[in-house]
Amino acid sequence: MSDPNAQIPDDPYRGQRPPQDPYRAPYQGPAPVPAAPLTETDDRQWASFAHLGGILSFFPSLLIWLIFKDRGRFTAEEAKEALNFQITLVFGYVAINIIASFLASITFGIGGIFGIFSVALWVVSLIFSILGFQQAKDGHHYRYPFAVRLIK
Repeated sequence: MSDPNAQIPDDPYRGQRPPQDPYRAPYQGPAPVPAAPLTETDDRQWASFAHLGGILSFFPSLLIWLIFKDRGRFTAEEAKEALNFQITLVFGYVAINIIASFLASITFGIGGIFGIFSVALWVVSLIFSILGFQQAKDGHHYRYPFAVRLIK
């Protein structure tokens, strides 16, 4: 077994820490490079993708908003609008499923037909997402007819 207090034979500091400047901050690595702003065509493209991504759910809008909100004003506004609409739809899906489950348990499964409204809600999402995509692609702002504006 070795002695924990034993020194390494070639240790110039004899087991002590090397001297450090107390006024110098520790090394943090290279400074992050700020992302370049989007061109007008890229700004339109990502804004339109934020609307079109609503077909899948709120994740594409959320990712586009988080990644590009500081790089393009048009993309930031349109992705935020699409995200608010998709969050509203998530509330709708949850409400429909709760009501359908409750009705199904009371009526021994017949009330589960109420779950068809979730398909109707997806069709509404599809239509409005395509309309938002077309407007954003042309460089126009699109405002959904109904959306809870949670993200300001």
